[in-house]
Amino acid sequence: MSVFAPLLLRGLTGAARRLPVPRAQVHSKPPREQLGIMDKAIGLTACFLCFLLPGGWVLSHLENYKRRE
Repeated sequence: MSVFAPLLLRGLTGAARRLPVPRAQVHSKPPREQLGIMDKAIGLTACFLCFLLPGGWVLSHLENYKRRE
């Protein structure tokens, strides 16, 4: 890096530091209905099937994918 890089970066970010950042107005209330055990089980099963199963499939068949080249 050159000697002028820190000066250039400070000049570019200086205007952004002075901008006001709005804060989010988040309000939370207790849930209207409590989730049952079956609802939680269905949600966890869906997350497992959508996210973990495809990655597990690829990892378990990694040797097959290597041999094709």
